[in-house]
Amino acid sequence: MHYETQLRTLAQFPDSLLGDPRRRLRYFDPLRNELFLDRNRVCFDAILYFYQSGGRLRRPANVPLDMFLEELRFYEITEEIIDRFKEDEGFQKEEERPLPDKKWQQHIWMLFEYPESSSGARIIAIVSVMVIIISILIFCLETLPEFRLEKERREQSTITPHPTIPNRTVEIPSGFTPFQDPFFIVETICICWFCFELVMRFISAPSKMRFFKDLMNIIDFFAILPYFVTLGTELAKDKGTQPSVSLALIRVIRLVRVFRIFKLSRHSKGLQILGQTLKASLRELALLIFFLFIGVILFSSAVYFAEADSPGTAFTSIPEAFWWAVVSMTTVGYGDMYPETVPGKLVGSMCAIAGVLTISLPVPVIVSNFSYFYHREMECEDTREYQHVSTALWEKEDGEDEDGREETEGTEDYPGDYVPLYGQNGPGWPPLLVGLCDGDQRRFFLREPQVTQV
Repeated sequence: MHYETQLRTLAQFPDSLLGDPRRRLRYFDPLRNELFLDRNRVCFDAILYFYQSGGRLRRPANVPLDMFLEELRFYEITEEIIDRFKEDEGFQKEEERPLPDKKWQQHIWMLFEYPESSSGARIIAIVSVMVIIISILIFCLETLPEFRLEKERREQSTITPHPTIPNRTVEIPSGFTPFQDPFFIVETICICWFCFELVMRFISAPSKMRFFKDLMNIIDFFAILPYFVTLGTELAKDKGTQPSVSLALIRVIRLVRVFRIFKLSRHSKGLQILGQTLKASLRELALLIFFLFIGVILFSSAVYFAEADSPGTAFTSIPEAFWWAVVSMTTVGYGDMYPETVPGKLVGSMCAIAGVLTISLPVPVIVSNFSYFYHREMECEDTREYQHVSTALWEKEDGEDEDGREETEGTEDYPGDYVPLYGQNGPGWPPLLVGLCDGDQRRFFLREPQVTQV
């Protein structure tokens, strides 16, 4: 495949491979009077369009992102343009990862914050995941009726006859305390690990203010808070004082323990992808909720007036019909509320159909976002390094730096595997080569055998 363009088109970006005469000279074929580049043709269409359009970089369809980025680096497109391209592709700008100043703080920070940094960090991450899973299992198992009733039976006091006074009984308190509960003991061990992990990250954090603002650290704090509230109430009961916190509030605080499951997102790529998908789909989710809100108002009002004359109807008001409208539009259909008249059934049918259409509209966009983030994560996991076949026809002289400029201390000896093609001033160079390197006082060497065909 042959491409033709003007030199001034390439000169718009002199910091790139094709825009710099010195750099692109290595790929010049003097026999054909053209540049020979053995690279991906589809990607080169986008590269050439980048020069022709004055800086618009678009990835071709069906070209993997990692392959296109490799081509951009080969053509030495500047990092600023590549960063702008990544931003257009949906990449979040990588935040800087500052490290603490002291050496021991850096070691602790890497152990607890970056599991991929060392084998010790991986072991700590595995232990942390196991402790989180055990804590969640304990939270679920202690609500089983068998364990709950057994705990209540052990805490019950026994009533026995008074040893000296007849017709009197004595209440003997149970010797079992919540601190002897096996679930409480396991929970205490898990909390000790969570506190140790949180304290280690805090004392080694590069920025304490940034540490407190991090969402994951906030989740870690609220995950251990219910334990200390429960511990305080139990200690207050042992001292005989009435706890100031109500029972309902204690139950709500203990419910916060379920947030520990979000601690797994620190170690799970899947949960991170899900979070990125929800963050990128906030507009679609808001649109979905808005559509549901409109549908609930319309159909709850319609079914209320349709069932108003039916005796014993469950739709006593429009707010009472909200639950039925939500359940019907989401196609759940519990069956606890249902219309009985013909007009009510017609409204219910339209409500179910409208619910299916309402939900199906934004869902493909959300699925597309999830697929994008998933495949992007999979592409980034391929960390293997590949060496592309070099097709440079020209080799640098000894003493020439990476930017194509010669150093002052050059050598006059030619390498044995290369032969000089032109003289120092190049009187017989082809026109394009003269335009590329006019006034460049240096010699070039051609690799043998010479590649002249694609």
